[in-house]
Parts: sequence; structure tokens; C-alpha cells
Amino acid sequence: MNRTEFLRNSLFATGALVTGSALEAAAEKKMPLQQEMAGKTFNLDYAPHDGMFKNAGGATFLEQIQYMYDQGFRSIEDNGYLNRPVEEQTKIGNLLAKLGMRMGVFVVDGGDNWKTSLTTGKKEFKDKFVETCKRSVEAAKRCNAKWLTVVPGFYERKLPYGNQFANVIDAMRAGAEIFEPHGLVMVLETLSDTPELFLQQTHETYAVCKAVNSPSCKILYDIYHMQKTEGQLIVNMDRCWDEIAYIQIGDNPGRKEPTTGEINYKNLFKHIHEKGYKGIMGMEHGNSKSGKEGELRVIQAYREVDNFLV
Repeated sequence: MNRTEFLRNSLFATGALVTGSALEAAAEKKMPLQQEMAGKTFNLDYAPHDGMFKNAGGATFLEQIQYMYDQGFRSIEDNGYLNRPVEEQTKIGNLLAKLGMRMGVFVVDGGDNWKTSLTTGKKEFKDKFVETCKRSVEAAKRCNAKWLTVVPGFYERKLPYGNQFANVIDAMRAGAEIFEPHGLVMVLETLSDTPELFLQQTHETYAVCKAVNSPSCKILYDIYHMQKTEGQLIVNMDRCWDEIAYIQIGDNPGRKEPTTGEINYKNLFKHIHEKGYKGIMGMEHGNSKSGKEGELRVIQAYREVDNFLV
């Protein structure tokens, strides 16, 4: 058997539908998956963000969204969407609708997320949170968003944990009352950035969601953060799966694209897919390499780890 025949038979055996000159080109040039699969959708719904493809896609977010679509992505996320001008929010929403793409999370941020706030039980913080939730409803309508990130803030070290837990639940119930009539879901993000954050492990966020007991209060499971704080990614996701509504991605260490760190993303994505997850997978990480080369490497990495059905 000659070299070309051997390669052809091997690729057919693994389910790759490549023939003739395309096979030889792939064999000789080792064509990257992002070129071979360009334009094809992924098995899971990965969502890039503004700036991730600024060199390959264009300077504006609208240009980048079109580029994301052309590369096979079908969702975006935009943490800072709430603070964009209304005109810009509307343009983003219109383009997503035209392309049939989904909007991932944006952050419900009234300025109190990264300080001691909702854990205190103080009226001023709860009122500000409720006001921001109401503003978020209007912003969500402009882009047909469904999920909104909520961070309850830092510990109040002057209060017992139980009192803080109760204060957070009270605030989350107030938020859920605003979001429920609109079919919106606030997803509570468990973070590793500082030990001052009230929610740091999945089981804590799970307990809050169970206590709030609302379809509008669920978990945002950020794989990068949870690898840092608790590990056992599959075990902990399974334990809390009924409350997980949104997932974010980032390899550790470094918080860059999959394949750059210690997490077995291909196996993890296969597990998530087998569980029937239909939600968005937010690409909340940086690029390991700069420029257009780094952006193409991000796409290549996702083609590699998304190739879990063969």
C-alpha cells in the first residue's frame, strides 16, 4: 500500500471525510483544523468576546461578530454590554438577530460588585442592585439576551456567615422577582480572584440558588475559576448540574484558550455534551499569542478540543 492510500484509509477509519487532492493537501501541509473546518458550526456553542479577533476580524465589535459567525461561532458574550450606549446595544442586537446568533452573558454591574455590598444587608446596596436589575432588563431586550452575570460582592467580616448568607439570598430573591416575568436568568458567578469574594466554591452558589428557589437564579460555572479553587471539575459540575445554567471557559494557569494549560478540555467538553447541555460556553479568556497568529491559534484550539465525537 502506498503512502497516499494508507493515509486515505486511516482517515476514513476515523470518520474523516477527506478525499483526493484534499487528502494529499492535508497530509503534506498538515492543514490546521481552523482552515479545514472554517465556517462549520461547533458541537458546543462557544461564545467569543469583543477584542478576541480584532486583527483578523476588524477593529469594531460589529465587524468581529461577523467574523465570528464566518468562523462557525453562533454566540457572543459581552461583559460590559450594559454600559455601552443604547445605540450601540441596538446595533449589536440587530446584527445578532440578522445572523441568527445568541447573546451570552453581560454583567449586572451597578458599581458594587467588587466591594463589600450585598452581604451587609444594607438598604442602599440592595436598592442599587434592584435598580441595576431593572436597567438590565431593558438592555437585554435590545439583544434578546437571556443570561445576566451577578456577583454578590465581598464578605462583610463584621457579620457571622449565616447573616451574610441570608442577606445575599434576600437580595437575590429581589433580583429574581424582576427577572422572572421577562424570562431572564441571573447567573451567580463563583470566582477565584480574591479570598474576599463571598462566593468562591460551587457548593456555596448551589446553596444560594436552592434557597432562592427561582428559575431566574442559577449558577454560572466558570471552569477556569473552579479549577483554581476546588478542582474535580466533572464531579463538582455533576453535583450541582441542576442549577448550572451557563458555563465559561479558560485554561489554567494563565486564563488563555484551551490546550495552553492543565485542563483536559476535550474530555470535559465531551462530558458536557453527553449531559445534553444546549447553553452557551463563554470564551472568557485571553489569547496566548498576540496578533492575527494568536487569534487563528484560538480558533485552532477550539477545533481541536471540540473534536470529541470521533
